[in-house]
Amino acid sequence: MPKLNQFKTLVIDEFEDEKFHLPPHTHTYYEIIYIKKGSGVHHLNNNLLPYKSGDLFVISPEDEHYFDIKKSTRFFYIKFTDNYFNSKQNLTCDEFLIHTPESFMRDKTLKETVLKLDDPCKTILKNTIENIAAYNCKTDVSTSPIVFYQILSIFGLIKETMRGMNLVVKGNSIDNEQITSYIHQNIYQPKLVQIKVIANHFNIAETYFSAYFKRTFTISYRDYIHNLRTTLIEKRIHNNQLPIKQIAYEFGFTDESHLSNYFKKRKNMKPTEFKKT
Repeated sequence: MPKLNQFKTLVIDEFEDEKFHLPPHTHTYYEIIYIKKGSGVHHLNNNLLPYKSGDLFVISPEDEHYFDIKKSTRFFYIKFTDNYFNSKQNLTCDEFLIHTPESFMRDKTLKETVLKLDDPCKTILKNTIENIAAYNCKTDVSTSPIVFYQILSIFGLIKETMRGMNLVVKGNSIDNEQITSYIHQNIYQPKLVQIKVIANHFNIAETYFSAYFKRTFTISYRDYIHNLRTTLIEKRIHNNQLPIKQIAYEFGFTDESHLSNYFKKRKNMKPTEFKKT
C-alpha cells in the first residue's frame, strides 16, 4: 500500500475527480478534507462513510483511506505536518496545548461517523474554506497567522458539531492519576520520564507540560521527579538488602559514583553515610 510523503509544513490543494486518482493509501502527514461538491463513499479504516457536498473529514497518518466517487467530486485539502502546529504554539490557546489538534484528529469517533453540521456551521465552514483558498493565492500560507486561525476555527466547528451529536472524543481530558502512575512506573528509566517523552505520551505540548504540571500538582515537574527518585533510593538503602552498586543500576545511573554524587547533592551526605543514620 502506498504511503504519501509531504515535506512542506502546510499545503492547500483543490481538485475535482470523476474517479479518485489514488488507490487506498496512508500518509506521513495530516489532512482536513472538505467536499465542495459531489457524492460517493469514503472508505476510511474499513468504515464506509457516505459523503456529499459540505461534508468534512479528518485524516491522521495512521489512517488508510480512499474515495469511491459516485458523482464527480471537488475536494478541498488542508494538509499539514507535525511541525505546523508545533511551530505556532505561541498563537495557540491552552486547550490545544493540552490536547493537540493532531491527537484530536486521531480519535476513532471521527473515523466512524459522518459529521452532521447544522446550517450555521455549514455556512461558517464554507466561508472558512473560501477564505483559506483565497489567501492561498496571495501568500505563503504556512507562515500566515490568519490561515492558522482559520484552520483552528475548523476544529472548533468539529467540536461544536460533535457536542450537538452527543459524540464524545475519547481521552478528551487529562487524567492526572495516569500521569503520576506513569511517572512511578517509569522512574527507574530516566529517558522515559524526560519532559519531551511524557508530554508526547499524554499528547500535551512539550512547551506547556511543565507549566501544566506545576499548576496542577503545586510542585515543578523536575522537583517532583528528584523528590520521588530520592525517596525511593532512601528506602532501598534503609532496607539494606541491595548494595549501592545494584541500586545505582536499578535507577539508571551510570555507576555507583554517579548515584553517590546525585544523592549527596540532595541530602548533603553520601549513600554510605545515610546508611548509617
